[in-house]
Amino acid sequence: MPSALPDGEPVPDDGALPPHARAGAADRPLGFYLHVPYCATRCGYCDFNTYTATELRGTDGVLASRDNYAATLTDEIRLARKVLGDDPRPVRTVFVGGGTPTLLAADDLVRMLGAIRDEFGLAPDAEVTTEANPESVDPAYLAALREGGFNRISFGMQSARRHVLRVLDRTHTPGRPEACVAEARAAGFAHVNLDLIYGTPGESDDDWRASLDAAIGAGPDHVSAYALIVEEGTRLARRIRRGEIPATDDDAHADRYLIAEDTLSAAGYAWYEVSNWATSPAGRCLHNELYWRGADWWGAGPGAHSHVGGVRWWNVKHPGAYAAAVASGRSPGAGREVLSDEDRRVERILLELRLREGVPLELLREPGLAASRRALAGGLLEAGPYREGRAVLTLRGRLLADAVVRDLVD
Repeated sequence: MPSALPDGEPVPDDGALPPHARAGAADRPLGFYLHVPYCATRCGYCDFNTYTATELRGTDGVLASRDNYAATLTDEIRLARKVLGDDPRPVRTVFVGGGTPTLLAADDLVRMLGAIRDEFGLAPDAEVTTEANPESVDPAYLAALREGGFNRISFGMQSARRHVLRVLDRTHTPGRPEACVAEARAAGFAHVNLDLIYGTPGESDDDWRASLDAAIGAGPDHVSAYALIVEEGTRLARRIRRGEIPATDDDAHADRYLIAEDTLSAAGYAWYEVSNWATSPAGRCLHNELYWRGADWWGAGPGAHSHVGGVRWWNVKHPGAYAAAVASGRSPGAGREVLSDEDRRVERILLELRLREGVPLELLREPGLAASRRALAGGLLEAGPYREGRAVLTLRGRLLADAVVRDLVD
């Protein structure tokens, strides 16, 4: 089941933010994340806040229905307008994630986007993305999304090998994600991403190379590659604990990452974040960069997280409880925290070090600076950017990114 929400102070019923949260807002981009919590089936490795139809049966099933979800989420977008008041910023990015957003009708996704356009306006060059399950779209669906204002789409591919998909409990047919890329291009999508996962038990180096080759051959301008993380409470974790399949292996993860870097870079993809590669700067996911750079975003939907001006909050998780709160005119926020200057400094280091541009050395305290000098000597940071005042990970540093970050924030 989905992981637990963090603790925090209560969110006011009207969702009002502290006055300081909007100070300097004009200098920060604003994005929206729209969470669609529905899935046809639950993948064995997933602990996201998602629900199948069976899991939503019960007294609040009507409120949690997919049929009225777009209307419910639109009401939260209107609440965001009230909370942010006369904020003049047009929305720079919109990202619809899940779950499987494309289980909703294309008209529903377009309606949700229209609510943002009506309440806030969209920047002329706004990036508008939806995630999609390859089996839940067809050319007509993609054409409707494109006509409705979506210009970027991300397909969950995970692997090109059937036996790997089976371990992950993925239901799509090998080859379907690649076909989706062609269909999205034909519909007029300028930017297309394929999501891959490496390190699945039973996956070989050759399996991983085949997945990379298939993804590259499809011609997306963006590829994401994530190491499989086995989360407690998932079906995959239970299968490993029972000995049905082997545990994941950190050394295998490192080997697969090196294969990904070699294969993607040879094909013209450049890394810009530890797990993300694009064929050009225009192909980067601008929405994710809002997260990594600590900008402002409003997360609408059950369990969605938001951040505005150093205030972070999160919504109640269950779709029924979320819908009930919104229907009553209350904020669906379950808790929030006000980040201190130190919190924000540490988060900048944690997130920006993962980026190709790295993190300014001026953010580091003396113990962190000493650690950065050791990392430089150990080949974990690039020498050229370091001389210019930035800590940028080398390829070896990317393999050890979590350890490097821990040292730099001390």
